Amino acid sequence: MKQLSILFLFLFSLLSFAQINQPTKWSTAVEKIGEDEYNLITNVTIDPGWHVYSQTSAEDMGPSATEFAFFDAEGNYELVGINKETGTYSEFTDVWGFDVYQFADFAQFEQQVKILNPNLDYIVVEAYFQVCDDMQCLAPRPENLLFKIDTDASIPDDAFDIIDQYYDEDKSPLIAQAPEASTIPAKGEGENSTIEEENSKEADTIESENAGSETEDEKSNWGIFLACLLAGILTLATPCVFPMIPMTVSFFTKQNKNVAKGKFNGVMYGLFIVLIYVACSLPFHLFQSVSPDIFNEFSTNPVLNLIFFIIFVIFAISFFGAFEITMPNSLINKVDKASNVGGLIGIFFMALTLVLVSFSCTGPVIGGVLGSVLSTDGGATALTFGMMGFGIGLGIPFALFAIFPSWMEKLPKSGGWLNTVKVFLGFLELAFAFKFLSNADLVLQLGYLTREVFIAIWIAVFAAMALYLFGKIKLPHDGLEQNISVGRLLVALCALFCTVYLIPGMWGAPLKIISGFPPPMTYAESIYGVGYSKTELREELPEGAHLAVHDIVAFHDYEEGLAFAKAENKPVLLDFTGWACVNCRKMEERVWGEPQVINLLKNDFVLISLYVDERKTLPKNEQYVSPKTDKKIRTVGNKWSDLQITKYNVNAQPYYAILNGDGKDLVKPVGYTPDPDEYAAWLQSGLDAYKK
Repeated sequence: MKQLSILFLFLFSLLSFAQINQPTKWSTAVEKIGEDEYNLITNVTIDPGWHVYSQTSAEDMGPSATEFAFFDAEGNYELVGINKETGTYSEFTDVWGFDVYQFADFAQFEQQVKILNPNLDYIVVEAYFQVCDDMQCLAPRPENLLFKIDTDASIPDDAFDIIDQYYDEDKSPLIAQAPEASTIPAKGEGENSTIEEENSKEADTIESENAGSETEDEKSNWGIFLACLLAGILTLATPCVFPMIPMTVSFFTKQNKNVAKGKFNGVMYGLFIVLIYVACSLPFHLFQSVSPDIFNEFSTNPVLNLIFFIIFVIFAISFFGAFEITMPNSLINKVDKASNVGGLIGIFFMALTLVLVSFSCTGPVIGGVLGSVLSTDGGATALTFGMMGFGIGLGIPFALFAIFPSWMEKLPKSGGWLNTVKVFLGFLELAFAFKFLSNADLVLQLGYLTREVFIAIWIAVFAAMALYLFGKIKLPHDGLEQNISVGRLLVALCALFCTVYLIPGMWGAPLKIISGFPPPMTYAESIYGVGYSKTELREELPEGAHLAVHDIVAFHDYEEGLAFAKAENKPVLLDFTGWACVNCRKMEERVWGEPQVINLLKNDFVLISLYVDERKTLPKNEQYVSPKTDKKIRTVGNKWSDLQITKYNVNAQPYYAILNGDGKDLVKPVGYTPDPDEYAAWLQSGLDAYKK
């Protein structure tokens, strides 16, 4: 029995220790390349699902960049060139709103040095880095590295003491130069054979993860299919296409003595339209096979986004009636002549003629299909789904009318409503164009098209759409006077609804219905909305506190927060977070803002947010060596990270605990909890425990 108890305690200790994530393994090598020149190579193996970040920082508020500090260089060695890195790639993230430069699975750094001291045995380096996965980020931490120049030399036990000596004496180490951002490839480019070999070790894991995500991908593709199907049906009601329906169907039903053959030809005509649009997507599969991340490159490339913006604006102006965008007449005439061949080949060229002739109306909509795919991660497959949906929406009605020609008697007559549909699509094109411009502005972090400016533009577009549909604005191709139909009135009311819905966004409303289209709330001129501040609230804040997200009063210091909670007789919500923590922001924006959560946070708790990646240096008298990790604690972030590890044996963020004023835990802490109801129930349980 005693042995079982010891075994149980041993296993429990292992489980507790397992909460400390160590997703990286570091190793070093030295390669001699000249008489006095060497390459110092650092290899990092990264657990699946985790990322280490490049030495090149994308933004100040992004993940912490990796940094290499070289010690005792003066008179001993000098760095030559940049610290090269292999395996890094850039990937756009909606959370940050810009490209993040990172590694997955494996990273390699290579710094060339020139030895000045022939008796130098080794070089001491400190790598400062951060790792994150899709659920959490770990606090940035240092990794001590040693490179043996003389392979036969013995290394003293106190070799790394020079690091503490430098920091204690306020001496600055030599920082390696980072590569230029322009040299970092997009995801899927630039991997060498070494990286591929490392990644192949995780092939089974990646394959299983991909299999698990197939269902979500399929849902996304079918969503694109349905949206494009509706777009194709809507395009039928444009001046370029609608008049072609009775003409084409009449040709197939009346020009053939055999009624069945006429219907068959009509069906093939519709199917050929679908096949033509699907065929337009096939080259993208070839492009994707050559460059697997080509769609991601399209969506994040500022120049391409700017080009798409210009194209969509031109399409919108065309829909408004300023000019017509058509295919060259010579091309249309050649295709039209080919349709006289007869048989299925002739029918195919008839379908191709319709596609080319109607381009002035279908082209902008197809551009919207491409744009919608670029805003997702579906790639060429999603584009094929979209083009197939659009082709079915446009082509199959021709086949149905050929089979059931009596249906044409129920079609409305051509008139001014056709131009109304075209102008309506023009407004949508114009609104969508600014999404591309926003992408370019976000990636370049120019700060021109902020959230308020974007929303203001959309308000103007949808307000103009509403005025047009209500008949208050006239465009070149509109009739002098026309009654507003019931359908037009309903669409006008929808446009008016969109306008009214967008207005609160200027004052900080989240606008969840269109989430993902405007820039994030952090990319704004004012986090509280246009022309509004919370000065009056700041004046009433307790000493040491500040206004956090959703105007929650929060502390950044553990002791100050505990003292205030004890004085106010309230429990503490201890929030271990980070500036570069993706899911911390998700929790703050999507969970804390819900009524059942924010009411508790504002009224019943004292929030203490401790940023584990805060790099502000502690005063000398507050620096110490952690008894838990045996690491020197030099920064504010180190202090809070050490507190989390020491108190909870956990080093991942976000991490939440509920304490009383004496710092005693009231309930079991939790990590990332995206369900607002579940998180509110956990908060309530802590509040109930405090009141007992």
